[in-house]
Amino acid sequence: MTKEELYERLNEVFRDVFDDEDIVVTATTTSDDIEDWDSLEHINLVNAVEKEFGVKFTMAQVTGMKDVGEMVDIILATKNQ
Repeated sequence: MTKEELYERLNEVFRDVFDDEDIVVTATTTSDDIEDWDSLEHINLVNAVEKEFGVKFTMAQVTGMKDVGEMVDIILATKNQ
């Protein structure tokens, strides 16, 4: 899977979780960039991403992600093991 494909799939997950078809995530997207991204929605988002990509984030990864780019890096690293 390429990064471009991963971002396309992530866009669909974000749009579904936040019920906003206009969301386009990039490597630098953070919770500050999406209006409804609060702590509860973060949990829903993490669960949706894990389900979509068949990965399981550790608690350290979940709490340490600073932006979507870090999430992408973790997914790619997990899928390439």
